[in-house]
Amino acid sequence: MSRKKVAKVCKLQFKGGQAKPGPALASAGINMPQFCTAFNDATRDRMGKVVPVIITAYEDKSFDYVLKTTPAAHMIKEAAGISKASGSPKAVKAGKITLEQCRQIAEYKLPDLNANDVEAAMRIIAGTARNMGVVVEGME
Repeated sequence: MSRKKVAKVCKLQFKGGQAKPGPALASAGINMPQFCTAFNDATRDRMGKVVPVIITAYEDKSFDYVLKTTPAAHMIKEAAGISKASGSPKAVKAGKITLEQCRQIAEYKLPDLNANDVEAAMRIIAGTARNMGVVVEGME
């Protein structure tokens, strides 16, 4: 069995179901229409949400890709109903999320987080929220 040689590994982000050929994909050196079709079909259920993807391009122009969960910062902004995070999170609070919203985000993000249970994942999400100037109600 001959193993394919990896030419490049790219980490990119596209909106679910909306990947289009462009300079970011061109740099990966893969068949762009083929990737876009596969990605868009796989992320049809996550329309409009940001979907990080890791593309492994091989020297024969074939590729593999792994979809990741939507970044926590995007989910926190959505839950808090804000368009951007606070520029100075300690002084200016941008918004609030409930403990239940924090739990939902943590449960969704669990496969991609370095956490063994939902409580640990919630602490990671709460830390991200704190750095964005978003208060998690009911969490110290």
